[in-house]
Amino acid sequence: MIRSMTGFGEASCRVNEQGVIEPPASAGGAGGTKPTTGGNSGSHYFLEIRSLNSKYFKAVLRLPEEFQGLEAELESELRHRLHRGSVFMSVKHSDSSANAAYTINAKALDRYIEQLADVPQVAQGHVKVELASLLPLPGVLQPPADEEERLARAREALLKLVERACTALIRMREKEGQIIMQDLLHNREVIADRLKLIGTRAPKVMAEYEARLKGRIQTMIQDLGVTVEAVDVVREIAIAAERADTSEEITRLGGHIEQFRQMLAEADPKPIGRTLDFLTQEMLREANTIASKCNDAEIARWTVEIKGAIDRIKEQVQNVE
Repeated sequence: MIRSMTGFGEASCRVNEQGVIEPPASAGGAGGTKPTTGGNSGSHYFLEIRSLNSKYFKAVLRLPEEFQGLEAELESELRHRLHRGSVFMSVKHSDSSANAAYTINAKALDRYIEQLADVPQVAQGHVKVELASLLPLPGVLQPPADEEERLARAREALLKLVERACTALIRMREKEGQIIMQDLLHNREVIADRLKLIGTRAPKVMAEYEARLKGRIQTMIQDLGVTVEAVDVVREIAIAAERADTSEEITRLGGHIEQFRQMLAEADPKPIGRTLDFLTQEMLREANTIASKCNDAEIARWTVEIKGAIDRIKEQVQNVE
């Protein structure tokens, strides 16, 4: 079983004011529904993961500012589940509970008011100061005192959402991987079929080549009027035939496509995309050697078809995890 590198997964949940994680009221899409500010109060989390093709694993996380401290831990969780591909994860958060309220620093606010009272325009009543306009001043609003507790709740919720969203994404990867595998197996069968034809015809071509070579050498000897030992003629024919012999390349290419089939047939899913890519390069190397050695139109045509199938395989394995 193989997986593609493209996929999508999402998940959401609500953490009530008691810190209990609750699933969404209804599930939709690949893993959940987007949070809404209406309805039950509490912290609402929505997590989305997308993945695309990449030679290595690369993660890009977009987190709310208050959760930046969790980036390394969340990326580690993604790396543990997704071994290859460009992964983009985004998190949205809304808090409709009373715990989200910032605390007003009364002493800081009083100090600002005292300073404004010393301003002549304010003291004489020419300028009125709205109290609400002082709230954004530095030090007036303080974050909730239980910031560490809120971060701990967010960590627990987000780690569970990563697990759910990755499960949905992997399910999509496996589904697309089945389609890719069918195409890979089809092209592999094309290679196996043409290679069988080449293996059957190659000995006959070699015999004809040796006969032509022997006849040409004998003709040259007669034309030159020289005497050559039979063993020397045989040696020269053997050397030339060895250079044109494709039996080793045919055997190696056959071994490569068998290994390719075995890797696709493995039931345990694991990252094999880079291995398949390397194996495809070796297959193409053997096919090119056969093409350069062949002295037969039929073998040349079959070799072209093999190289075409290998190119299609090479393009597809770029999508395999």
